Amino acid sequence: MTDLRFGVIIVRIGFPDPRLLYDSFHGLDSVTTMPDSPRVPPISDPPIRLAVCVSGGGTTLQNLIDLIRARKLKASIVQVVASRPRIGAIPKAEAARIPLALASRTAKTRAEFSASVFDPIRQKNADLVVLGGFLALLEIPPDYQGRVINVHPSLIPAFCGQGYHGQAVHRAVLETGVKVSGCTVHFADDTYDTGPIILQKTVPVQDDDTIDTLAARVFQAECKALPEAISLYAEGRLKLEGRRVRIADRY
Repeated sequence: MTDLRFGVIIVRIGFPDPRLLYDSFHGLDSVTTMPDSPRVPPISDPPIRLAVCVSGGGTTLQNLIDLIRARKLKASIVQVVASRPRIGAIPKAEAARIPLALASRTAKTRAEFSASVFDPIRQKNADLVVLGGFLALLEIPPDYQGRVINVHPSLIPAFCGQGYHGQAVHRAVLETGVKVSGCTVHFADDTYDTGPIILQKTVPVQDDDTIDTLAARVFQAECKALPEAISLYAEGRLKLEGRRVRIADRY
């Protein structure tokens, strides 16, 4: 497991005396690593390699593809992993000629399912994993702890946790009568929506909002927050202090 005490993360990976010790995720003090291990930020040349995990229509995936093509995000997507077949994200990955893998449909345990997700990610040497509407709960392996981020369509800790995804989130927001909503990008851990928060962006909730209009407004915020978080990670500017993620100034 990852030790987050005192802002230090210790990650064990599978080779002799396997220890990575680096301050607050990215301030590297000492490292023993393998050539194909995820790189430690700052990452610039080649640009950060992303893996994107999907379960639905792939709108988050398409947003990242479009930003990379427009040179508004310095990154490449080296792997897409789908949690199930025949979802809208799959043709989007195929159209962009991104390698695609399907998570195991026969896994008997969460560990076995998670291995089927991370094995192709590891083979493509992805530096950072993005959960873009990925609905399955994962066990994050040691070599990717602190290297998985999730985007959630609410202001965590409100309207989050098991069962809160997609329209269910926005329906709950409207039924509760809150005046603002938004999105959260956070480091993922082995439970639902509980990892340290990187960024949040707010949007107003209008009196005449429907689930669809609110969802569209929140998604526009997600389209800004997620690439911003990816860039901050790649630049090595995210510093974890306890459960707080601080954004360091540019070098």
